[in-house]
Amino acid sequence: MAHYEHLPIYREAFKFLIYCETIVLHFSRYHKYTHGSDLRNTARTVVKLIIRANNQSDKEQVLEKLRVTIEEIKVIIRICKEVKAFNSFNSFETAINHVADISLRSGASRPRLGTRVGFPVDQWERYLRAALMVWPQVVLIVSLR
Repeated sequence: MAHYEHLPIYREAFKFLIYCETIVLHFSRYHKYTHGSDLRNTARTVVKLIIRANNQSDKEQVLEKLRVTIEEIKVIIRICKEVKAFNSFNSFETAINHVADISLRSGASRPRLGTRVGFPVDQWERYLRAALMVWPQVVLIVSLR
């Protein structure tokens, strides 16, 4: 069984999970048992998918599930903001920043970033290697083709 505690994406996802558990305590009763429950369960799913992706040799299917789950969390957080479940804007901002970090580390923004910034897909690997030289703390568990 592979170790996963050292992975920055795991640590960030676990911090987000703990943050979700504490922030949902401040939701009103209605939001706590609807949106809060959904947020906590989806955050747990992200941690489980990271562990599963680290343990498997073929990571493509699990990473695709992880990308979709991260997008679901973004939608849940946005819904919580719109229905005013968060007790302050700072709570929303911290939650969305955690998810953005997880998304970046998982490579979930890989296809969009390559096209939006103007990098052709065939130059993506070269860009990532250059970026990793500048930011070595960013660890991607995505295998480059």
